[in-house]
Amino acid sequence: MGAHEIRIRLGGVSRQRAYQITCRQDFPTPVADLAQGKVWSQEDVEGWFRKHRRGQAEGENR
Repeated sequence: MGAHEIRIRLGGVSRQRAYQITCRQDFPTPVADLAQGKVWSQEDVEGWFRKHRRGQAEGENR
């Protein structure tokens, strides 16, 4: 997942908010840092959502 997909998954948060979240110490480590930006394992990110973003993990927009 790239930053854009994470923003969408978080309910359309701003770029700045997505950056704040992906920089958290408890957020998964990126699997690659490409010219277009960082990329995370979808499995790792979804696991983080289940643990930290209960309504968002179910696909709900709050």
